[in-house]
Amino acid sequence: MASLKLGSKADAFQRKGQAWFCTTGLPSDIIVEVGEMSFHLHKFPLLSRSGMMEKLIAEASGGEGACVINLPDIPGGDKTFELVAKFCYGVKLELLATNVVYLRCASEHLEMTEEYGDGNLISQTESFLNQVVLRNWKDSLKALQSCEDVLPLAEDLNITKRCIESLAVKASSDPNLSGWPISEYGGPMQSPGGSVLWNGISTGARIKNSSSDWWYEDISCLSLPLYKRLISAMESRGIKQDVLAGSLTSYAKKYLPGLNRRQTASESKNHLEPAHSGGLPSEEDQKLLLEELDNLLPNHKGLIPTKILFSLLRTALILRASPSCISNLERRIGMQLDQASLEDLLMPNFSYTMETLYNVECVERILEHFLAMDQVTGGMSPTSIDNGQLMGSPSLTPITMVAKLIDGYLAEVAPDVNLKLPKFQSLAAAVPDYARPLDDGLYRAIDIYLKAHPWLADADREQLCRLMDCQKLSLEACTHAAQNERLPLRIIVQVLFFEQLQLRTSISSCFQSDNIDGSRQLRSGLVASSDAGWNTAVRENQVLKVGMDSMRRRVSELEKECSNMKQEIQKLGRAGTSTWGNMSKKFGFNLKSQMCSAQEGSVSNHNLETGKGEKTKEKHGKHKNKQLSLK
Repeated sequence: MASLKLGSKADAFQRKGQAWFCTTGLPSDIIVEVGEMSFHLHKFPLLSRSGMMEKLIAEASGGEGACVINLPDIPGGDKTFELVAKFCYGVKLELLATNVVYLRCASEHLEMTEEYGDGNLISQTESFLNQVVLRNWKDSLKALQSCEDVLPLAEDLNITKRCIESLAVKASSDPNLSGWPISEYGGPMQSPGGSVLWNGISTGARIKNSSSDWWYEDISCLSLPLYKRLISAMESRGIKQDVLAGSLTSYAKKYLPGLNRRQTASESKNHLEPAHSGGLPSEEDQKLLLEELDNLLPNHKGLIPTKILFSLLRTALILRASPSCISNLERRIGMQLDQASLEDLLMPNFSYTMETLYNVECVERILEHFLAMDQVTGGMSPTSIDNGQLMGSPSLTPITMVAKLIDGYLAEVAPDVNLKLPKFQSLAAAVPDYARPLDDGLYRAIDIYLKAHPWLADADREQLCRLMDCQKLSLEACTHAAQNERLPLRIIVQVLFFEQLQLRTSISSCFQSDNIDGSRQLRSGLVASSDAGWNTAVRENQVLKVGMDSMRRRVSELEKECSNMKQEIQKLGRAGTSTWGNMSKKFGFNLKSQMCSAQEGSVSNHNLETGKGEKTKEKHGKHKNKQLSLK
């Protein structure tokens, strides 16, 4: 830290309790009271340097007894007046970045101008401030910190603004070109020859660390009002928004303990002490800080990490921040929900009612913000999308990721027995149908919910299962759903039907690929005239044949299951016509299903043809017997 030594005399001041005495051999003729401290001094050194002291001494000298002067409003208090008194006596003292602002304000308050002697305290402190302190990053920062205690007078003297401008210029400059001693944190820098330069500044010195975040930790020691002014000055200097966003994140982590729960002890020791002596702020101060930071956060997508935004939202919910603050954070998260993880969404419910374990309503509002932004930015509508475009369209990638994320979230919150069906349905239905290429994740969440809520009525179960599209279930999901006793019978029948369609489609495509691959391999074998190519084709055909056999077995099993289901339904039908009518209406299909009608039609046709043949034979026999009788 830069310094400037003033005065040449030895220290002639001695403290006894709450009083300072000047040991010059002469009895003191004036007592100056500053707060709880008393200074026993002499009139002449003081009035020869200070216009204010000259007036006060003249007013107080008319009375009897010792001259007593009270200075309750001197900037910096008794510690600063001690340095002022030493300056008036010519005693050695040292100007530093930590005391120059106090001395500059005190000298202005005491009217220590050049009229009362050359090189008076105003000119000395002003020169040191401009030529030394404001040219150094660390010293400028320390001077700005000291402005907080004497802010009104520091503002009048333009000291605060000069410190802020100095820091903003240095933060926006390339440290490798300007040579600011930032990586050394105020320590001495050496020239290329190895000598320490005056004030630590050298145009030839090189900075070891030139990343854009080198000043984050330094300015986080400022109070929020000064920090806001510094960030505003940096923004006007053209510093990028992402750099400012990183600084805001660093500042929030320091004063909001909820953001860095996983911070290690070694990392916390590296942090500078807070600007206030009380350590971390109270909950009310944290709440106000969070609301102020919300106004400073940039609105551009991706500048603030999604995890940080979720931590801010979680902290805002805990601290009961204003509704506007919570809404703004939800909107910011909604803008980049596709960058979130499942762990981020699992926010506990901090409400007094504690209805559910997780805050499902908050996640639903975040999803609404994302969908609204997706529509504004040109999200594709369901009517303009067919199955062939679902996976190939790049504009669907974010919303597809969000749909997968929400399905995973539904599966995590589904075991909560307090989660009402309308809340679960509302969140599941909020995701557009075109955002889910497959409904396997939604089926998994529904199955978990049905398992955790076995008391649901049949109508509620069927209504819940209507959220998923059985046509968009994979073959594995269809196999599981066909054997799932928790699903309504209507859904199981639909799953079986679409599973058979998928199997038939797969079989036909395999036959086509088999023929195409066989012809291609045959042509390549004829052209290459190689036995090895033919053997490879034979092995591939054998593999395809094994796969086809397994598919045929699966189709056969499904047909048996369908036949068994039909027999069970027929048994129920024998109980009575009215009962069967009610059952047929309940299950939503006719007595003769489409899958079995073809078989019954073929059997009836065969019987009809057989009956006609027997009648013909009988008629022919009678005719032959008649002829024999005539003979």
